[in-house]
Amino acid sequence: SMAPHRSASKQHRSFRLETGLLEGLQRQARQSGESLTALAERYLDEGLRHEEHPLIVFRTGATGRRAALAGTRLDVAQVIDTVKHSGNSTHEAAEYLSIPEPWVRACVRYYADFREEVEEWGERIRAVAEREEDAWRRSQAALA
Repeated sequence: SMAPHRSASKQHRSFRLETGLLEGLQRQARQSGESLTALAERYLDEGLRHEEHPLIVFRTGATGRRAALAGTRLDVAQVIDTVKHSGNSTHEAAEYLSIPEPWVRACVRYYADFREEVEEWGERIRAVAEREEDAWRRSQAALA
């Protein structure tokens, strides 16, 4: 989950929200199964992150909420893996992924700020891929 890692200490603040905005939040909270507070906290956190890292957006998928590169199907974790496999060359990674090099650098900047989270998500993706490959092998064996 993309839950902010600031949950250790919480402070109470009161905000007056425009009615339509509050209704939208409540509707989204019902749909996502999150509490209103958790959803508002996530939106504020992601909004602040996006302000600092304009090319990074957030998506929900089978493996939870994750940071992704805007306008592409790429997740930050995938871009970072590619950079690491390219001998840390952002130029080579950009060529391999067919994206502009500044986009790769944007992912690296995000990674520098949220390293633990990006790595954790990368691990989850690899675990899911391994399980899917396993299941595929077993189904092929069953048909042999």
